[in-house]
Amino acid sequence: MAAKFGTSGLRGLVGELTDGTAAAHARAFARHLLDNGLVESGATVHVGRDLRPSSPDIAGQCMAALAAEGLVAVDCGALPTPALAHSAMAQGAASLMVTGSHIPADRNGVKFYRPDGEIGKEDEIAIASGAPAFAGEPVDPVAVGGDAPMGEAALQAYRDRYAGFLPAGSLAGVRIGIYEHSSVSRDVLRDILQPTGAELIGLGRSETFVPVDTEAVPDSIRAQIRRWTTEHRLDALISTDGDGDRPLVADETGECLRGDALGLITARHLDADAVVTPVTSNSAIASHAGCRVWRTRVGSPYVIAGIAEAADTGAARIIGFEANGGVLTGSDFQVGKAFLSALPTRDCALPILAVLAAAHQAGKTVSMLVAGLALPVAASGRIENFPTALGQRLVASLATNIAEREAFFAPFGGVRAIDLTDGLRVTLPGGAIVHLRPSGNAPEMRCYTEADSAEEAEALVLSCMARLRDHAGSGND
Repeated sequence: MAAKFGTSGLRGLVGELTDGTAAAHARAFARHLLDNGLVESGATVHVGRDLRPSSPDIAGQCMAALAAEGLVAVDCGALPTPALAHSAMAQGAASLMVTGSHIPADRNGVKFYRPDGEIGKEDEIAIASGAPAFAGEPVDPVAVGGDAPMGEAALQAYRDRYAGFLPAGSLAGVRIGIYEHSSVSRDVLRDILQPTGAELIGLGRSETFVPVDTEAVPDSIRAQIRRWTTEHRLDALISTDGDGDRPLVADETGECLRGDALGLITARHLDADAVVTPVTSNSAIASHAGCRVWRTRVGSPYVIAGIAEAADTGAARIIGFEANGGVLTGSDFQVGKAFLSALPTRDCALPILAVLAAAHQAGKTVSMLVAGLALPVAASGRIENFPTALGQRLVASLATNIAEREAFFAPFGGVRAIDLTDGLRVTLPGGAIVHLRPSGNAPEMRCYTEADSAEEAEALVLSCMARLRDHAGSGND
């Protein structure tokens, strides 16, 4: 089985999922739920999907697999991952989302949710170990694509969740662009924002799947966002990845905000007493959050485990977020007239609304709000089509071989300190930071940097990615 669990769910090439692998994992998921008393035979499992072309077929196969284990799979149609999870959890049901999130359309994936929320690493291990027992078994996919009343109800519950977060009419006169592309959240975001009175301008809608990585926005998309911002005189632009669990926000100048800045603004706006975020988030989060901060490895299962740890210490207002901007609520929150029940899975709507609300309440532009955070300047990039195994070997070698590490970082002045929590995070002699890690979702190498200026941070990304290519090509891996 070539498809594997990554930082959030099962991922692989479409052919590696439609060959029965996705169905085998769905059966293993069902068996895991039943064997551990998380659901009873005959229980419903809500099944959703994003808008990439392979998702209906994979969803149909997964629904057939769930039925084979005695569960009732309910087609919820195309909807955002957080909307599916929110609705299923409210009804005490498990759920399954077919999505590759931000990765290209030749790939896809499956996310699994217990009745109490997103699965953890122990659940992943159980599902992965159980799936081979079902490999090769014939699958007769369930037809999907018709009416999906459960999905419509889930979308309405998601709209209702954020009703009153901002007072009605409070954003009158504010111009907000919605980069719609092929995001499954493109219409529901408009519905959520409509009562605020903002002027909403739809942009870039596409019926062909567009992969948008909110953690490493391509230069071509950044340039388009800047053009739209100028052309339409926007005060902000919002968007998401494919399944709506990662936000993208650009300010009134067309500059994209980093996801960790979105998370910090959200935590402050909700007056969090605990923040949980991976080591890839800005190093100054701990000193700027105004509360205790837990650092984790990359991936929502680790953030969820950190949320549980924070709760064990007595924290009552827990926010988790990742460098991609997705925010998880580990506690219930009341914001304006909106009651937000705990939703321990990434969500795009909350950070988008929090930024707009915080800027409105402070009487500031979005860029002024971000500047007020006074975070070190950070940048990130990725090398696509970089084999995962190669990236893992390369990072492991740099982490353990001191001479090789010193030689690699010699052009940057050497190494002052390292952190091996997830990948290799290096502090350079001048205080700048370089963090290298292979993606857990696709064959990509990620590079994160922090420096005193945007120019230096971006230059570090480009230089480090060039060094990685050269290092891999030289056989030093």
